[in-house]
Amino acid sequence: MARHLSLSTSTVSRALADHRDISEVTKQRVRQAAQELSYRPNQLAAALRRGHSKTVGVIVPHINGYFFPAVMNGIEKVATREGFSVMMCQSNEDLRREQQNIDTLLAAQVEGILLSVSATTFGEVAHFEQVRRQGVPLVFFDRAPALPQATAVVLDDFQGAFQAVSHLIEQGCRRIMHLAGPQHLNTSRNRFLGYQAALAAHGLPCADSFVYSLPALTHAAGRQGMLHLLGTESTLDAVFAAYAIPSVGALEVLREQQRRVPQDIAFACFSNEPFTAMLQPQLTVVDQRAEQMGETAVRLFLQLLKRGPDYLPPPLVLKPELIIRGSSLHQAPARPVGA
Repeated sequence: MARHLSLSTSTVSRALADHRDISEVTKQRVRQAAQELSYRPNQLAAALRRGHSKTVGVIVPHINGYFFPAVMNGIEKVATREGFSVMMCQSNEDLRREQQNIDTLLAAQVEGILLSVSATTFGEVAHFEQVRRQGVPLVFFDRAPALPQATAVVLDDFQGAFQAVSHLIEQGCRRIMHLAGPQHLNTSRNRFLGYQAALAAHGLPCADSFVYSLPALTHAAGRQGMLHLLGTESTLDAVFAAYAIPSVGALEVLREQQRRVPQDIAFACFSNEPFTAMLQPQLTVVDQRAEQMGETAVRLFLQLLKRGPDYLPPPLVLKPELIIRGSSLHQAPARPVGA
């Protein structure tokens, strides 16, 4: 543009920035030329020149289903309002991909990283330490590693599971099975502990045969888990699932084996996916506050950015909500605990 107008690059730059030292005539010439030449300023380059990219990076395990897209919606809402752009990466539940994502975001000089760890991140923290060494704020959401100084926003998964299982017990259920997720994930572990605590609080047993650890968080794994539980505990009267997608496979098996929900087997699960309200019967679920989680993660990042690397806020824990629907309203008469 400078060559086209026979002006210096600094004059063009200041004209585009509406600098007061540039005449209105020159500004108009530059604006017209920019339109004719389809010029678009490189905002990233300009931001880096100022020392701030105004970009935050986000890494999610996947974008299947409702939860993580809803978290992203919350992240983008607050980040955009605060003048930040968002770069999103998927780890696809793979540690190496997660590490590559972090390298990519650091190379792009993002001002912070918001991350939910993959299902295969077994205690590996070197890539998280790399972020900290570079002075980039790091905020975990939903799935957080067991680090002593991790800044995170999580759901009270323990309480959500406790509420769901207690509700099943109130419906008269006494032999409640659990489709559990990978126990190295804080979400799965806390849901399992909440399940155990609810049974113990009501004086009910929790045998090893009552729990099936899902090999993956998939539809097929849910089918496999339900077949296993039915084969080992034929008298089960309720199921609490740690995740929604495997629940669909489990419900398919129950229908194929003519086990009615909720009359024969009551059912509740985590995650208020839209499809859970479309099934017949509608599923009782624990809502994870997905959008609120995304909004809160950005606010935590902004606090870290403002207060510096020595600021270590405690984890923020969101309250779950149990949404009771037809799948858990057991029609059998309530039996006393211990019966």
